Amino acid sequence: MRMQTPLALPLRSMAAALRHRPTVRPSRLRYSQQHSPILHSSSGRGRKPTASSDTLRDDPVGRLKVYVYELPARYNQDVVDKDERCLAHMFAAEIFLHRFLLSSPVRTLRPEEADWFFTPVYTTCDLTKNGLPLPFDSPRMMRSAIEFISTAWPYWNRTEGADHFFVVPHDFGACFHYKEEKAIQRGILPILQRATLVQTFGQRYHVCMQPGSIVIPPYAPPARIMAHLIPPSTPRSIFAYFRGLFYDIGNDPEGGYYARGARASIWENFKNNPLFDLSTEHPDTYYEDMQRSIFCLCPLGWAPWSPRLVEAVVFGCIPVIIADDIVLPFADVIPWKEIGVFVAENDVPKLDEILTSLSAAEVLEKQKALEDVSIKQAMLFPQPSLPNDGFHQILNGLARKLPHDPSIYLQPGIRVLNWTAGPPADMRPW
Repeated sequence: MRMQTPLALPLRSMAAALRHRPTVRPSRLRYSQQHSPILHSSSGRGRKPTASSDTLRDDPVGRLKVYVYELPARYNQDVVDKDERCLAHMFAAEIFLHRFLLSSPVRTLRPEEADWFFTPVYTTCDLTKNGLPLPFDSPRMMRSAIEFISTAWPYWNRTEGADHFFVVPHDFGACFHYKEEKAIQRGILPILQRATLVQTFGQRYHVCMQPGSIVIPPYAPPARIMAHLIPPSTPRSIFAYFRGLFYDIGNDPEGGYYARGARASIWENFKNNPLFDLSTEHPDTYYEDMQRSIFCLCPLGWAPWSPRLVEAVVFGCIPVIIADDIVLPFADVIPWKEIGVFVAENDVPKLDEILTSLSAAEVLEKQKALEDVSIKQAMLFPQPSLPNDGFHQILNGLARKLPHDPSIYLQPGIRVLNWTAGPPADMRPW
């Protein structure tokens, strides 16, 4: 609902301040045929960069070298040719990181001098009619790719993958299942347990996130974002905004399991609250509405992450993160506490109190922090790449792990990983 609705007295002054302040200028987000999104912000000029901003602007070139394995096309390009929807869904970082690395200055054609090895296997391109990835063949596909590189090159066998990285953008990463209970039962694919995993899933104390993983944003098509910009003078007249499922009847008919009940609680507690603009419908004005909103709710679904987080940050809408123990993208360099609001899942019934208790000054400070261009750039994977974007943050994360500990290198003939571990179905040839 819009904020013309009568408000509690503490909110009136905040609403007035938010309506009349200089907002984040979406017209400064430019896109052309020649350039990917260029994120400019006039309000950020002259401001002293934060330590996180300095780190976000690190240039990985010269800090690491990556060797990209050349795999048969059936592991990557063939699956895209079969279903090009893979290029636009939220798991597409695996595709675009591969394309970026092929022309990146960090790429080396001499594997003996590489710091890291990358295996370009696209495990999220088996899509349903609704465009959702089916993860059931992904373990077999990944095993097949690793068997191929371990046979064709000597480098995997030196470390059993400890100097290799893989992109696993499924709901629960290398556990390869979209339901948490099933993902936990499966665990991380055993032959990936020494590798560095680059994944959208991030949750502390979870079996599907191993130490050293690099958590990245889900893919949001930059051109689509740029196509929905609204005039910079548009006021943020929506207090709290959310579009999406509250219940997943098909997969959770009894309710309570999906989103651990958090989304259901949002709906039941605030569906009639005039401060909250909630619906299951996804309107054509979705991106425009986020640019008109002060707070954008980012609750967990089946997994703790979603593209809403990327969209909220890029559009300057304060993300309200409702996912206990979540590990956020590039959390070591993005100041999430400065730009977002964290609400415990059990505190969802008090969401209105939590948000309205923030002072106008606190809200304005978060909005100002969201204007940091380097934070917006880090959340996107544009083509062609831009300085400080998500691709560069992945490389910076890998560079910070160097040099490798000498202990990762195994004696000839020594094996650590159990290639026969895992469900019997994973052992079938792919």
